[in-house]
Amino acid sequence: MGRCATVKRETKETQICITIDLDGSGKYEVDTGIGFFNHMLEGFARHGLFDLSVKVIGDLEVDCHHTIEDTGIVLGEAILKALGDKKGIVRYGSCILPMDESLVLSAVDLSGRPYLVYDCKIDRESINGFDCEMVKEFFYAVSYGARMNLHIKKIFGENAHHIIEASFKSFAKSLAAAVSKDPRIFDVLSTKGVI
Repeated sequence: MGRCATVKRETKETQICITIDLDGSGKYEVDTGIGFFNHMLEGFARHGLFDLSVKVIGDLEVDCHHTIEDTGIVLGEAILKALGDKKGIVRYGSCILPMDESLVLSAVDLSGRPYLVYDCKIDRESINGFDCEMVKEFFYAVSYGARMNLHIKKIFGENAHHIIEASFKSFAKSLAAAVSKDPRIFDVLSTKGVI
């Protein structure tokens, strides 16, 4: 049985359904109502080799905040649910990813202890209806929903599109490494016996 999960969330602000298969091949169907955000989530799925289905109806007439943040919450919860008992996983993953002039580092620990360190200065307010300040909010929501420790740092970059896209792809590669299994790990990779 694959490591697959579906999580739904409905509030007065958003209606979201996300399905993720951690052992997929990078197939995706994404509709958030925000073109640039769709593009980032599609890149996350493709480069992490996760099969991903995302359907979001949000209050975009207000702004993009609820749609992006709530999608992060649900994606994080789906990742956590798909991981199950976490037995056999490598737990840690990191990636330094270049995209043109941009270079972004991400590191993941599926520790069960949520924490985000985000250090990516972006000198642009928005990209086609996507507020650039929401990148941090999205990753914060994912990290807490999945109970993961997540660091994302811009090493270099000038173009907002490149910095954000490199962040999503670097996170995808880090998460793919962290969820991978090692046959030498029979339980969970912790001296506590639980993560």
